[in-house]
Amino acid sequence: MDPLLEGFLIFLAVGFTAQLIDGAVGMAYGVTAATVLLAFGVPPATVSASVHASKVFTGAASGAAHAMHGNVERRLTLWLAAGGVLGGVVGAYIVTSLPAATLKPAIIVYLGVMGIVILLRAGRAIEAKPRRFRLPFPLGAIGGFLDSIGGGGWGPTVTTTLVGSGVEPRMAIGSTNAAEFFVAVAVSSAFLGLLLTGHWDQADHLSDNLWPVLGLIAGGLLAAPLAARITRVLPPTRMSWIVGCVVIALAAWQGLQLAKLV
Repeated sequence: MDPLLEGFLIFLAVGFTAQLIDGAVGMAYGVTAATVLLAFGVPPATVSASVHASKVFTGAASGAAHAMHGNVERRLTLWLAAGGVLGGVVGAYIVTSLPAATLKPAIIVYLGVMGIVILLRAGRAIEAKPRRFRLPFPLGAIGGFLDSIGGGGWGPTVTTTLVGSGVEPRMAIGSTNAAEFFVAVAVSSAFLGLLLTGHWDQADHLSDNLWPVLGLIAGGLLAAPLAARITRVLPPTRMSWIVGCVVIALAAWQGLQLAKLV
């Protein structure tokens, strides 16, 4: 099989699985995709740029699907998006300012922590009484910053906080997914601007990741409508356990490789 086609199909499967989980439980697309890209040796800043480029398309499809199923609260979505845009742009500037060799160990640790967060979320049954979250802007800013730095983290940060604070789960998941589209557009635009102005001088691998990114987009677009539909009926616990374990295992493997123990 042609290596380009093989890479496309691998990332199509990754994108489909990640978006199915993300759309159903409100987290894990970015973390899963970023972890796999890092495992393939892609530099951290390029990982974040690639994941956010794919999120522009998958986020639009997911947000629209959730809106059609009544899973989106407009006020919450707008405030989360506003904060996420600010935090995401700041994160993009930072992640392109640091050398890849310095940043990669921190990103591996970060993704491992996100995997643990997902597991903790999976093991914690939260009885939420529908209510409004009072501080969506700062929550969005924190989520956008962490997401931009690591390529993933928006869902584990934002969705978990919203549900833990008493927001109805399906509204938390749908609003988080809808807001993520605006964050992805802003972060992708920031990476493009930093590249064109010469601030980002480590973008040599962008063209090498075209097919993986297209695979992530195609897989995510296929999964988005299905994920939004099953949000109301599918117990998310089992899927969260699986993705959390996979992310932690991949992060641990990369850590061993970085330490030259394997």
